[in-house]
Amino acid sequence: MDDDLPWGNACRRTPNYLEVQRATCYGRLGLGREAVALWRQVLDEVPATARLDRGVHLARQATAAAAAQDPDQAVEVAREAARIAVDMRSVRMRRELDTLQRAMRPWQDAPTGQDLAEALAPVDERG
Repeated sequence: MDDDLPWGNACRRTPNYLEVQRATCYGRLGLGREAVALWRQVLDEVPATARLDRGVHLARQATAAAAAQDPDQAVEVAREAARIAVDMRSVRMRRELDTLQRAMRPWQDAPTGQDLAEALAPVDERG
């Protein structure tokens, strides 16, 4: 990027920076299927050393799956995000998982909703 906008080094930190932003926007616009596909692509490239980023991306992918009416996939992805959240104790991750819980409200009384609550219980216990 070589323009007059105040990007700082954000677009240079990761080769997938723009894809992360696009997946985030798709998810926030309710384009769940599109966001899930992009998150898969992004997550394939996230290095093992970037655990916090991976956890945030997984939580956003799970939220996108819920928006795409695929609660089972949302719970499956949320399990890994929850394991990372317990280790990282990040406020940023907690916010993303709260967003996921709101997106999963239609299924809160179904077995899938109970599975999500079970997966996120260790996060709730650790704060």
